[in-house]
Amino acid sequence: VQLQASGGGLVQAGGSLRLSCAASGRTFSNHAKGWFRAAPGKAREFVAAISWTGGSTDYADSVKGRFTISRDSAKNTVYLQMNSLKPEDTAVYYCAVDGQPLRLRSSVGSYHFWGQGTLVTVSS
Repeated sequence: VQLQASGGGLVQAGGSLRLSCAASGRTFSNHAKGWFRAAPGKAREFVAAISWTGGSTDYADSVKGRFTISRDSAKNTVYLQMNSLKPEDTAVYYCAVDGQPLRLRSSVGSYHFWGQGTLVTVSS
């Protein structure tokens, strides 16, 4: 599978961005998809995940109520709508595919396929 993340950029605090992650090749349609981020000098952390059906989601506490993950199976694309952005959301955002089917997990180690990342910078 190849994962192409896009949509990052520079935004002021309180603003919004929508990230996209398009999958090609083997798309692992029955695997959960997730978004993770790595702030400068920090380890990669979980942001959000969506089940293979799209019926279940999970979010990090730090983004609950502000971020929404969704997927368009017909387009093999996963989205992350980010609202009310804060400077602490500044990071490189990565999309990923869970290594096992039919699970919804949040640990970095559970995800085996990763995109190249897209940079989100939130200015104060």
